[in-house]
Amino acid sequence: MSTMNGESNELRSHSTGDLVKQLSEQTTTLVRKEIELAKAELTEKGKVAGQGAGMFGGAAVAGLLALGVLTTMILALLDKAMDLWVAALIVTFIYGAIAAVMAMTGKERIKQATPPAPEQTVETVKEDVQWAKSQAKSARR
Repeated sequence: MSTMNGESNELRSHSTGDLVKQLSEQTTTLVRKEIELAKAELTEKGKVAGQGAGMFGGAAVAGLLALGVLTTMILALLDKAMDLWVAALIVTFIYGAIAAVMAMTGKERIKQATPPAPEQTVETVKEDVQWAKSQAKSARR
């Protein structure tokens, strides 16, 4: 408490112009720090997202290889009942229908997505606004 009273007495000895100047400088510094924090948060999230995207890329390659083998197996099986070109046409249409459904579903999901918010920055900005309000009230006294 003695620190608060000491700071309060020190602030009262300054002119209003000095206090406004200090508040402006502190606010500028605070905004810069918040921007740095937001950049750091987004950079970290970007790194994690990049790693996830790399894993999805690897999974896609493995999935395509598996799909190629599955397609060959289906064609070999259907070749016993019909001409190979008819079997290939049937499989192509089935894959096309699956791709169309997946594309439409993906498009809808992307529309629903929102960009990630830097949670920590939002929280500290709220705290900073409260601090600035209390400083402004103190300066008026």
